[in-house]
Amino acid sequence: MKKTSMILMAFALAVTMSQCKKNEGQPTSNDEVVTITLDVTKNNGSRVVVNPSIGTVDFETGDKIYVGSGGKYVGFLTHNGTNFVGNITNPTENQPLQFYFLGNVTPTETLSVGTTEECSVIISDQTEHLPVISCAASNENYVSGVTAYSAHLLNKCALVKFNVTTPSNSPICITGMKNKVTVDFTQNTMTPSMDGEGMIMLPAGSGENVEKWAILLPQVALEEGEEGSAYSEDGVYIGTRPAIATIADNGYFPQGIGLEVDNAVVSDIPIGAINGLFSVSDTKQVYFSKGNLQYIGSASNPYWKFAEHQWDYLGTTTGQNSEFQNVDRDLFGWGTTGYIHEHSSFCYQPWSTSTNVDDYRPSQIPYNGLYQMSGQGDWGYNAIFNGGNNENIGWRTLKQYNGVGGVSEWGYLLHGRNTSSGILFAKAVVNGVNGLVVLPDNWNISIYSLNDTNSSYSSFNSNIISANDWITVLEANGAVFLPAAGQRDGTSVSNVRYICNYWSATYINTSIVWNPYRILISNENIDVNSVMPPSDGYAVRLVKDYNP
Repeated sequence: MKKTSMILMAFALAVTMSQCKKNEGQPTSNDEVVTITLDVTKNNGSRVVVNPSIGTVDFETGDKIYVGSGGKYVGFLTHNGTNFVGNITNPTENQPLQFYFLGNVTPTETLSVGTTEECSVIISDQTEHLPVISCAASNENYVSGVTAYSAHLLNKCALVKFNVTTPSNSPICITGMKNKVTVDFTQNTMTPSMDGEGMIMLPAGSGENVEKWAILLPQVALEEGEEGSAYSEDGVYIGTRPAIATIADNGYFPQGIGLEVDNAVVSDIPIGAINGLFSVSDTKQVYFSKGNLQYIGSASNPYWKFAEHQWDYLGTTTGQNSEFQNVDRDLFGWGTTGYIHEHSSFCYQPWSTSTNVDDYRPSQIPYNGLYQMSGQGDWGYNAIFNGGNNENIGWRTLKQYNGVGGVSEWGYLLHGRNTSSGILFAKAVVNGVNGLVVLPDNWNISIYSLNDTNSSYSSFNSNIISANDWITVLEANGAVFLPAAGQRDGTSVSNVRYICNYWSATYINTSIVWNPYRILISNENIDVNSVMPPSDGYAVRLVKDYNP
């Protein structure tokens, strides 16, 4: 019978996860490869399962520990039922070995023996197991010829119980949490941070006060989140993440934190939408999404989301001025929704930086025609994290001129609507960001005074609006803001804060040219009727049709 230990002692999680061969690293024939045994059964032994009732955690056969030495990754050890055993390569003489247990989550980077200096894991998905994180230095310095070492791994996270109220049998998601751990082999540190929205996904199960356990990483106390910061994974039920006390290493919260996710989505306003209605034709109104579309490629499982604020844009801060896949983006080549289409085998992906226009052609289509995106060709087909989180639920891109008798939705929005106030738009600077304010059909002029309204040739400085005024007055009454997110040509990002370029869902294809339509908003003009190469990277703002 195995002995027990409290959570502050050596531990690991219950469910094993096999590691990809690419992550294991292979030494060359000239390297010194040493087989060592690590004993972590000191101070009352090892355990094999997470036991929330007493806050203990055990190791089990197959668990993996990564080893650092001399500032580099040098190999890994696997639990054989008694100890951890494995090969390390070129360890540094007379220095402690560094041991890292990463919850049996596969690192996001490829680990190369003798080369890798840093790796990270994302612990968002906790639906099947609790990814406990721990580390320690060996009690003994490494000495050539000595193969037995010991360590007391220390818990770098907290075991927390949530008392969840939900009618949904889907997993429950909470946001705003630190959910990423970065190991720096050069400094022998483990640093927690937030990946994407900071999502932690708890196990499925419905009812009143269902107990769900989670691993939380160290962070300062959090205030209660906004509506939608807790939700069922199927997007049907929403709630708010509760306030959470400071999380420290080796924490244990068995009393439970209340978490209610029981608000059925019955509002006419779609999840992720602003509460204003905008006519885009004589017969159709739409809701706008609450921010520009973003692709979070840096997450371990990349996803789509709407920007947190309407004025948000990424510029080059995330590396979208590169051709790397694992960066966050909000400037997209046309049609880069992530779905394969008939013509292209690569550039339909959101990270496309090709400058070859034919890489973006949506299908083998005849010349001399005007076409619309449809189905999977529209960005709105994707599951959008804070927009309902399911595929094909009605989000779409506004259309441009679509043939004889057709209506330009962008043009109608800015130049064709009849509204109660007569005010359609105004250029402005909101929270220091240039852009275009678009007002809903029912806007009342007494809500907020704007200058140079309905003028394509006014400057952004015509209206200076604070963040507080925007959130509490304009946005609260349904106003939309299109920020000057700039543009991208290949990997070159330019005109950030100066130009608003937004794609439409329409392209023209003739014997001379095939190009999609875009809307351009600058300090001197608004153009809703120009076409540009599909390889250009522009912003995307999605809408959802109002169906009374």
